[in-house]
Parts: sequence; structure tokens; C-alpha cells
Amino acid sequence: MNREHTDVAVVGAGIVGCLVAREIVARAPEASVLLLDRDTVGAGASRRSAGLHCPRGATERVRRMTAYSQDYYAELKHNAPELPIHAVPMSVVASPVNASRVHEIYLDSAELTPVDPSEDRAGAPDLRLPEHARIWECRGAQYADVYALVRDLTRELRARVTLREGVHVDTMRAVGHTDPGREPDVGGVELALGTGETVTADRVVLAPGPWLAEPAWRESLAPLGARVKKIVALHVERVPTRTDRAVVFHDEDAFLLPLHASGHWLFSYTCTTWDVDPDDLAGGLSADDVDQARASLRRHAPALAEHRVSGRVFCDAYSPTGEPQVRALGDGRVVFAGAANGSGYRLAPAIAAEAADLLDLSSIPPHA
Repeated sequence: MNREHTDVAVVGAGIVGCLVAREIVARAPEASVLLLDRDTVGAGASRRSAGLHCPRGATERVRRMTAYSQDYYAELKHNAPELPIHAVPMSVVASPVNASRVHEIYLDSAELTPVDPSEDRAGAPDLRLPEHARIWECRGAQYADVYALVRDLTRELRARVTLREGVHVDTMRAVGHTDPGREPDVGGVELALGTGETVTADRVVLAPGPWLAEPAWRESLAPLGARVKKIVALHVERVPTRTDRAVVFHDEDAFLLPLHASGHWLFSYTCTTWDVDPDDLAGGLSADDVDQARASLRRHAPALAEHRVSGRVFCDAYSPTGEPQVRALGDGRVVFAGAANGSGYRLAPAIAAEAADLLDLSSIPPHA
């Protein structure tokens, strides 16, 4: 049986895992880092992500994470303009009763500007607005092709980390001293891989996306209380115009996004199907998915609802608090980074920074 040692193993190569690996090598260039994924990079929830960044957060922590991530992506785009990150004008629609909440959750940098509904500047065609609706224009929104972004960033990382795609982690167990008050020895965490190999890592970051129930870490994650919820988004076959805007419907937690490069609209609404298995969602949209999504879309943009639709269906991990979970598990050698409540792309840079903070990278010895 082949054995390998690494300073840090990152399990999961979606947008969160990719940025965790990137953060580690930025902070500790001498560290050996292994980035593993059960599929190809970015092929899980990242591949199905709408990739919309809204400058908002339901709690103070999420607002801080949003601001950090917004600056991070802006710097990425500045340094590599070819990356698939696209600024998009955005409008926010809410009923009067929720107006104060909108102002509370959006960042100051969003510079919310009220718009008269009669001016028809909400953004998407043929909107049906709630009675006495409030509309604001919002700065700082952007969206990404998250799958392409992960692949681009991983291409850069290949020279600095060991990347293993299509490699499943069958078991994970701590080896060495785990008694309270004792420093862990060189044993670390042992990962048994589906290839028959064994990797021992001094530290492990779990970034499994919605694969919370994998046998290797199911028991370790159970106390966190995270759950997996289905996500459905329609592709509406109407070509957006150059001036069309993204529209967030605050009351229903739904949004319309003009995907100019793809030539269609995307409509995301709140699906309420919980405790799904990501491996059971490979069959595409069901008739019920389409009916529920159309019904929601018809409430907001009835003309768009009459166009031909296709779409994407998958799932994501959600925390009990509505905030991402970045936690040291057990004796601290394993860190979980995820349960971002459908905002993995939006918050990934901040999640990665918090995860790296928990790894004590300063203790990694220089390599010969």
C-alpha cells in the first residue's frame, strides 16, 4: 500500500476548497498541500452555481465576510482581467414592510439608490411588482462562471500544490496523540483513498460542499447540525439586452440574472426540499421543479414565465444559523469549511481566510 505525507490536505476542490488551498500557499509557501476531489475540480455545487455576488449579509459576520470577499474578487479581476467574473447592474425589489431590513443587510458600498417604480428601471422585462413596491439600484454586484473560475485558479495552483482528481476519501482517522493537553505528534490525520493509497496529513480542511454524509466524516460533522437543501434555477430562453439588470426579489429570496455571455436569463427561487442526497440529483429538472419555478417566476415576471425553460438542479449545505460554518473538529487537526447557505461563491474568500486562521500554519517546519 502506497503511503504519502503532506502538511495540509484539502478535501474538496470546489470554489471553497480551491481558495483554501490558494490561501494556504499564500501564507505558507513552504507548506506541502494536497488538494483532493472525488470528481474533477469544480464539478460539484460550483459547476451548478449561479455565481451571483450581492453586496449584502443577513448578519454582521456575513456582511464582514461579504466585504472581504468583494475586495478579494476585485483584486483577482484587476490582476487577471480575463477571469470569468462580470460586473452586473442590479436592482433590489421589496415590499414597504421590508424596506428597513434591506437597508440593514446591504453593505454601505452598495450605495442603495431609490428608484421610482413608474420609471421602469427595475431591470428585467415585464416585471410584476408588489403593491407599493420599493426599488433600489445597487452597486457592487457581479457574477461569475464559477466552474470556469475554479478551473482557471486551479491551473495556477498546479505548480504549487499536488492535485488529485477523481480520488475518493474512503476513511479519515486521527493517528498519534489525541489526549487533551498534549501536542499532536507527527502522525496527524490518515486518509485512506479509493485508489488504495494512504495519505497522512498534519492538518486537513474538509470542504465537501453538500457531501456532508460521506462515511469518512459523517460522524465528525453531525454535531454541526448542517443540512442539505435542493436548489433549482430556471434558464429562461429569452436573450437579455445590453441594458438589462439583475433583479433581487427580497421578500421571496429570489433573483433574475441576465447571463449575457450565455444568451439567456437565469431565475433562482427558494426551493424548500430538505435533506437530499447530492448523488441522487443527477437526473435534471423534474416536472414538479419546473411547475414550482414557473409559478414563482410568474409572480415576478409573467412574460418571462411563458418562454421555453430549461435549467439546473443541485443542492447545497445550510447551517442552522444562516452563517457559514468554519470550525475546528476534534483535537483541531481537522477544520470544516462550508455550509455557506447557497452563498459559497460569494463568501468563499472569507471562508478560506477563516479556515487558514485555524490551521496554525506558522508551525509548519521548513522543507529541505
